[in-house]
Amino acid sequence: MLRITDARTGAPTEVRRTLTRVQAHVTGAGTSALRVLLVADVLARALELDRIPALTIADPHPDLRERADALGIRPAGGTAPVTGRTLHVTGPDTPAPEGGVHIRVAPAAGTADESVLRFALLAVPRTEPADPGATAAEARATLARWRKAVATWATRPSRPVPEPVRHDLRTAWEDDLDVPAVLDVLRRVERAEDLPDGARFETYAYADRLLGLDLTRDIGAVP
Repeated sequence: MLRITDARTGAPTEVRRTLTRVQAHVTGAGTSALRVLLVADVLARALELDRIPALTIADPHPDLRERADALGIRPAGGTAPVTGRTLHVTGPDTPAPEGGVHIRVAPAAGTADESVLRFALLAVPRTEPADPGATAAEARATLARWRKAVATWATRPSRPVPEPVRHDLRTAWEDDLDVPAVLDVLRRVERAEDLPDGARFETYAYADRLLGLDLTRDIGAVP
């Protein structure tokens, strides 16, 4: 079960299977606001993987919406029914709304090419400031390597995600949406010598339902 730390109280809160609104509070079109939308997007994906009905609410500036589209951040509604729990995703300078659970996102300075910006932002814990430009080269290399590997693994006989690996992935994202820990699990799977390639493929495809990195993009492109 997903546990989120309330930024106001420091207490962990379990998100149960009831309608949950993920409300992203953003102003402007800077990278910090984009990061808030990204965290809200991944949070909604985590809820859906736990079979929790989730509704994302945001009203971004048109320029920010355009940047979000380039990162594969799914569009959000502008309004929502008042029933259910609300998870408020806010930036460091956003006034805290009343009620609900508050999820603070640290600022992001600078930017990077859109093709790697999502990865560069996800690789940093959301409570720490991010500089995607400083890690863009590493993000680009990792994404290229993983997409090529996934395309190769997809040609091998399919195998299920190993239960210990599935457990590690879910433990990571259910513990306060620890996305960097999810990426660490994928790195271990990439290096593991005892996993069949079909299981690696299914693992990466499963994790990408949370990450939204389009890791299966190059399937069919590898000879």
